[in-house]
Amino acid sequence: MNEKNEKKDSNKTVNRTTQSRYRKNSVNNKTAADTDRKPRNNAAKITALTNMAAETAKPAARTQNKGTRRYNTGARKKPLKIIPLGGLGEIGKNITLYEYDGDMFLVDCGMSFPDEETPGIDIVIPDFTYVLENKDKIKGMVVTHGHEDHIGAIPYLLRNFNVPIYATRLTIGLIEGKLKEHRLLSSAKLNVVKPGETVELGKFKIEFIHVNHSIPDAVGFAITCGAGTVVQTGDFKIDTTPIDDKVIDIGRFAELGKKGVLALMSDSTNAERPGFTQSERIVGESFSNLFKKAEGNRILVATFSSNIHRIQQIIDEAVRCGRKVAVSGRSMINVVSVASELGYLNVPKDVLIDIDMIKNYPPEQLVIVTTGSQGEPLSALHRIAFSDHRQVEIIPGDMIIISATPIPGNEKLVSKVVNELMKRGANVVYERMYDVHVSGHACQEELKLMMSVVKPKYFIPLHGEQKHLMKHAGLARQMGIPDDNILITGNGSVIEVTANSLKSTETVQAGRVLVDGLGVGDVGSIVLRDRKHLADDGIIIVAVSIDGVTREVVSGPDVVSRGFVYVKESEQLMHDINELVCDILERCYIEGIRDWTTIKTRIKERVSRFVSMRTRRSPMILPIIMQV
Repeated sequence: MNEKNEKKDSNKTVNRTTQSRYRKNSVNNKTAADTDRKPRNNAAKITALTNMAAETAKPAARTQNKGTRRYNTGARKKPLKIIPLGGLGEIGKNITLYEYDGDMFLVDCGMSFPDEETPGIDIVIPDFTYVLENKDKIKGMVVTHGHEDHIGAIPYLLRNFNVPIYATRLTIGLIEGKLKEHRLLSSAKLNVVKPGETVELGKFKIEFIHVNHSIPDAVGFAITCGAGTVVQTGDFKIDTTPIDDKVIDIGRFAELGKKGVLALMSDSTNAERPGFTQSERIVGESFSNLFKKAEGNRILVATFSSNIHRIQQIIDEAVRCGRKVAVSGRSMINVVSVASELGYLNVPKDVLIDIDMIKNYPPEQLVIVTTGSQGEPLSALHRIAFSDHRQVEIIPGDMIIISATPIPGNEKLVSKVVNELMKRGANVVYERMYDVHVSGHACQEELKLMMSVVKPKYFIPLHGEQKHLMKHAGLARQMGIPDDNILITGNGSVIEVTANSLKSTETVQAGRVLVDGLGVGDVGSIVLRDRKHLADDGIIIVAVSIDGVTREVVSGPDVVSRGFVYVKESEQLMHDINELVCDILERCYIEGIRDWTTIKTRIKERVSRFVSMRTRRSPMILPIIMQV
């Protein structure tokens, strides 16, 4: 918006920052002036930036200690409270709540996927208890980018709290798709913000700053309130040759560093990896080589549905080779549709065909882009590998490119799919063999560069498991930030930041809520324990009908086994269990026990001991007594 609109309404999006403003003091210009030469490649560019930043790192640390002049350390100023409700000590489920002088706002609202400890669960979302308790104070939500671990839980929050949402164009488009599925789109308050613009939410001003990631339109935030300025990077990397030619706005981060940044909250996902993250263009070069090798054969590429730059490179290479492109997998179809409609994907006319039409083209004219790069059992690639896909069946000679790195814990799933594809005669290419995947997260040198240009007084690592947070904190120490100015905490911790202190003061309710089908939060620890018990040892059901007046057995007992033993091969064992239950019921009748609960407890305890002695197994024992 222009200045005229800004005066009329200070609560709307304002201050679109121009490119020329950033160029005046940008790190890139300074580097060029100092070195008097242009770096020839990605690594050289970043190295030049790092060298320049390293020269200023120690002086920056000394300046921070002065405090009074740069950070205006007034004792009367109220503290800024930062409350991570997800994303710390874990991968995914990112959500952070900021509070200052009675006003609050949210950053992101993501989900994570279930693991072996949550059998049968569809997704995991944050616990919104504290958010809903304070919804009268929350002025809005800003979103860094459109990945599921940052937007996936938004529909579940909006069911109970219709908070205004501010994000970039593509991110809003992806959020709209999710809200449409949940029938919440018509009432949602969605606002598009461009990088460089500022949103005012209560006593906060949030500036959107463009960053590179594995999805377009990703941003970090400069969050300003009475306590000072906090920079939250979001997920980022420094790519000087991105597919869309939009380089991270490192110049703006440097400007903020010169003015004084109270705290930096930075992405820790790749904090263990040394060096720099490779450019996305490396993958395009690999695709070009692999497509040439696949002449005469069909090509299937599995990747993350949200990696639009990767999909664009696949489409570009398919066009160069004269191939048609089909898309498989619901999330892939949705993202390609939204990205094409909004102009983030350039798809020439007649290149994209429906997956049902692939039977009309010879294999050498087809490229199929699909989900399932993590080996998910319900994904398109998994169904293709196990001949359970309605439209696609493996043809010997097919080239399958898995363009992703397995998320920790998914290695066995991916390996299972790869092995099955190879059994069917496919030529499978995955990241260990060729450069068919690069990360969207910053490695160590990029993380240090961000610290160098931002020059924060305090540092709080975000987004990662404990080992990632600890490693990132170690990088901060290398950059001259004192131990007392670094804080590693967990979900639910209330972080208080002032010009003179950084501390964790208390905890609020934070955790995970399990979504199973249409049920949200109705599956807890007891249900999960039972599910794991059933998965490990199976179940024995003992059913008996008893006369309600005389307490005599009318029919049964009937013993049914599921997941414990195959009945036809264990008839003697089942007969012995039946005899044991008869004995228990007879004793209860003789002793005059008329309480159903007591009878069930005796059956459960004695059958459990008997089965354990005979089989060394512990199946779930479920007595069912029917009164007739």
